[in-house]
Amino acid sequence: MRQPAHGGNLAWAAALAGCPPDAILDFSASISPLGPPNSAIAAIKSQIGNLKHYPDPNYSELRLALSHFHQLPPEWILPGNGSAELLTLIGRELAQLAATILITPAFGDYYRTLAAYNAKVLECPLSLVVDKGQRTKDKGLLLNNPHNPTGKLFSRDYILPYLEQFALVVVDEAFMDFVPPNEEQSLIPVVQEYPNLVVLRSLTKFYSLPGLRLGYAIAHPDCLAKWQLWRDPWPVNTLAAAAAIAALQDTEFQQQTWAWLPPARNQLFQGLAKIPGLQPQASAANFLLVESQESTLQLQQQLLKYHQILIRDCLSFKELGDRFFRVAVREESDNQRLLTALKKS
Repeated sequence: MRQPAHGGNLAWAAALAGCPPDAILDFSASISPLGPPNSAIAAIKSQIGNLKHYPDPNYSELRLALSHFHQLPPEWILPGNGSAELLTLIGRELAQLAATILITPAFGDYYRTLAAYNAKVLECPLSLVVDKGQRTKDKGLLLNNPHNPTGKLFSRDYILPYLEQFALVVVDEAFMDFVPPNEEQSLIPVVQEYPNLVVLRSLTKFYSLPGLRLGYAIAHPDCLAKWQLWRDPWPVNTLAAAAAIAALQDTEFQQQTWAWLPPARNQLFQGLAKIPGLQPQASAANFLLVESQESTLQLQQQLLKYHQILIRDCLSFKELGDRFFRVAVREESDNQRLLTALKKS
């Protein structure tokens, strides 16, 4: 079976480990271990009877719930079949520009969607600031915040100047939900001031709903109306829409997550830092990037075969290669099991 480019491929991992998929302890996909929220599960069950009907093609209730959540008019929000579907639409938009600058190492799906439309890509290392002297008015900028795979959180003030320089700025905030409200740096509050700004959000990671595939884009209504014409009807199913509406209103679950993550992440960071040959990097997200003195591909296979633990190799990030791996932050017992296995490997 082919080596997966993404995390969370339990079928591949189970085949290598020689065990059922549900026996794998998955650190490769950065999904919260606290969910899905009970509110979302209840909402899904309540909608079973409506599966005989098509979803509302305008997703009026979902857009209204998102508009209340972000304090924006509903027409500034476009739900999608995961942020991956919306990223594909954005790739088509970016391909119409002279080039797109990627902050690297970059999420592999960025290359996929840009290549699909033959967009020109210019890479800019994370350690460098985009040269303000270069001509950018005919180019796009695509970055994620917090950054994947490093977990670095860009300040809002760092990104804002680029909105004056680039024709289109796309900020993928798939992991921003994990940053507590008093620390988050989302550009959603300024989106109405910049018609060239697109913010992508995911509801699957924070609320542990990757199987439902649900994300949304926030951008100028004219832009969203155009994208609506480009895609298939009914991209979001009835159950996903209901789960999203319930999850957005679940303030107890949100508070629980913000209280859980910082100490759990710090505990895992400290544990990794004590293992010889491993050097974790500070992160604002629910994952840690770890530099290793040994081959991480071999380490990944050893952890699977002997401990049924799956970590994310970073081979899809060409700047990182075989000396880095990424692990999700999970609950204390799971994190301890990983640390114990790493000490033995």
